[in-house]
Amino acid sequence: MSGARRRFSRVRLIVARCEVRYTGRLTALLPEALRLLAIKSDGSVMVHADTGGFKPQNWMTPPTVIEEEPGRIVVRKRAGSTEDRLDIRVVEVVSDVTHDMGEAAALEKEGVERELQELLADAPAHCGEGFRLVRREWPTDIGPVDLMCRDSEDSWVAVEIKRVGTIDAVEQLTRYLERISQDAGFSSCRGVLAATQIKPQARVLAESRGIACVEVDPAVLRGERVPDLTLFAA
Repeated sequence: MSGARRRFSRVRLIVARCEVRYTGRLTALLPEALRLLAIKSDGSVMVHADTGGFKPQNWMTPPTVIEEEPGRIVVRKRAGSTEDRLDIRVVEVVSDVTHDMGEAAALEKEGVERELQELLADAPAHCGEGFRLVRREWPTDIGPVDLMCRDSEDSWVAVEIKRVGTIDAVEQLTRYLERISQDAGFSSCRGVLAATQIKPQARVLAESRGIACVEVDPAVLRGERVPDLTLFAA
């Protein structure tokens, strides 16, 4: 497309001798050693050692703020009233490379979620009985909520839309709700996680926090097929 802005996914891989200090809800220190730092374009940061299998020794999920200066990388993220922080003191860099993962990697997930947002904005009742849309991309200081709606009782509802509902999605919506509820007029705002599939662990976590989970079928939303019928006994 001429003049269109193309989006690409990139990952930066740094092999470095470093010390990593985490502060936030607790404090942890990884002493100086040779480690692999993976920094993704969505703001994810992972700290790996050569041992321990696939699980990172420490990590930070988006949304994050990443600041870098010679010999130091700082990763920050708001978590409710506190701030999670990774301070990475870089002693020696062995390798620092950035890989372009291609346009498809960046757009595939975004494209599905964007379409779901558009479809649900046109038919918010699929997220809950009596829902009506107030605004798409409702702004907060840590990022926009996909849909802000009112329900049949005129209460506020924040809807976060994902291709697959995971624990990270629940955490993200929880952060949005914490920020929204700081405004007195939205103190009773509740949340709904809408996705084509919601992982069982995410559903358990969401329900424990009072967040409703809704699975939606894009084909039904597009009108390509009718929803499954519920039979009632006479």
